[in-house]
Amino acid sequence: MRHYLITVILLITCLLAGGLNVASQSRQLRNPFNFPVLLSGNFGELRSNHFHAGIDFKTQGVEGKTVYAVKDGFVSRISVSPWGYGNALYINHPDGTTTVYGHLKAFTDTIAAYVRNNQYEQESFPVDLIPETDRFPVNEGDIIALSGNTGSSGGPHLHFEVRDTESDEVIDPLDYYKERITDRRAPKILGVMACPIEGKGVINGSGNKKELKLITAKNGQQTVAGKTEAWGDIAFAVKGYDYMDGTGNIYGVRKITLKADSQFVFKSDINRFSYDETRYMNSFTDYEEWMERRSFYMKSFVEPGNKLRFIESANRGIISINEERTYHLAYQLEDGFGNKTQLSVWIDGKEQPIPAPQTDGRHYFHWKSENKFGAKGIRLTIPAGNLYDDVYFRYSVKEDDSTALAPIHILHDRPVALHKQAQLSIRLQKDPLENKRQYGIVRRQNKRLSWIGGTYRNGWVDADIRELGSFTVARDTVPPVITPVNPAAWTAAQSITLRITDNLSGIKSYRGEIDGRFVLFELDGKKGLVTYHFDRKRLSKGAHKLIFTLTDACDNVAVYSKELKEPGS
Repeated sequence: MRHYLITVILLITCLLAGGLNVASQSRQLRNPFNFPVLLSGNFGELRSNHFHAGIDFKTQGVEGKTVYAVKDGFVSRISVSPWGYGNALYINHPDGTTTVYGHLKAFTDTIAAYVRNNQYEQESFPVDLIPETDRFPVNEGDIIALSGNTGSSGGPHLHFEVRDTESDEVIDPLDYYKERITDRRAPKILGVMACPIEGKGVINGSGNKKELKLITAKNGQQTVAGKTEAWGDIAFAVKGYDYMDGTGNIYGVRKITLKADSQFVFKSDINRFSYDETRYMNSFTDYEEWMERRSFYMKSFVEPGNKLRFIESANRGIISINEERTYHLAYQLEDGFGNKTQLSVWIDGKEQPIPAPQTDGRHYFHWKSENKFGAKGIRLTIPAGNLYDDVYFRYSVKEDDSTALAPIHILHDRPVALHKQAQLSIRLQKDPLENKRQYGIVRRQNKRLSWIGGTYRNGWVDADIRELGSFTVARDTVPPVITPVNPAAWTAAQSITLRITDNLSGIKSYRGEIDGRFVLFELDGKKGLVTYHFDRKRLSKGAHKLIFTLTDACDNVAVYSKELKEPGS
């Protein structure tokens, strides 16, 4: 009996071990390339207005590397765009995940033909296609594409994502590739900022944020220089990056933990999020610091309007300093491989007057409520749920230019991000245009104008905005510009290339025709180039006439025409 029990126990142990091994293997994905894995970007990196939703595989600095399917499945979506992911493939897998391959140079011939036919049917270069589930089955290791630099890519690489197919939430793909990557380098802390809660806290006699100076010893040990005295409710933010073996790139930090006197205060673990959450990045970080100094400080506290699910906190991460003693704060930054960096921050509790909030001439906007503001020539409505925290809103106006269509309306005295949008209306002080579509709201940043657009309404222009700042009304009456690129070489190159530009409102649409029939011009958004590759199936040899029409966001139109000699020869 004893031998029987031992045998059963061993069998169960082996089965459990086997099960764990299978589970472990199921967490591995094939390398999408046939060369070693190196990353230029990791999951959750901080980007403008969003978190990075995948990992970026290096492609040895070039385009055209063969991309392989990492698992069995079928192509569930194909997207082509001059922006974003450029040429992208989505593959659904039986385990309930979807893998995404972005910035591709080219698809396989069968997929490319399917895309091209749909582009001609829709008469559009950008397409978003959902093939039948049995149209493009793939096996692990099948060639699916060539790597590239299309869309908003900043250089040749493969953007790769793992998504939960049902929820479309993105999951950190690094967990599937740890065995193929060497990383023994810990994150580095580059800065710590003390943030008094307005009207409730003070640092060294001031209610303003204070960057704490860090000193790094020869052995790499970091300390905070100087003395920091605080009283009341204080929060903190940290600036840091991660690093990996074999590359000079910098990466985002996976985990941040903050404790005060050994008690839990804050933790973030960027391992999964939804696209509905990604703009909360503007609350996870100090938005003002990013906008004014292009520096990412990650808050170790949670604003009331921040709904990120990968954050945990006690008392929203706010530390109450109400005793005259020394408080010990301990930061820990950790990457996806368990490499850790720690920093101690000592704060002296010192009773001192807490500055009152600046309320004179300001309007109180509650983060959870709808907020409205009106003054001469302006109306602003911020729907509920678009502020991350309360704002003592300050409005001012510059009316010194009598020739302007409208004054410059300054909505608050510091940058504030909105989670979705607010409605802004500005009244024209001059209304000279017959074509009212040529008016648009613009944002002014250091004398630079960013076109928002909008709709004309009885002397007003209405538009949606995504942040507070300085706004006025401008006009765009200038057509976009079409410039042929080396037309003498078109026949030899078997392609036509045009450069397209616009002075203000931006390109809305374009259309190429040869002999009155649509032809497909591919747009490289980064370079502002459109290219038509002679299609022998659709273009016969002989003389033809090209007409290319370009329209900007204010419906200003430019037309380029040219007689083509023997383009198909």
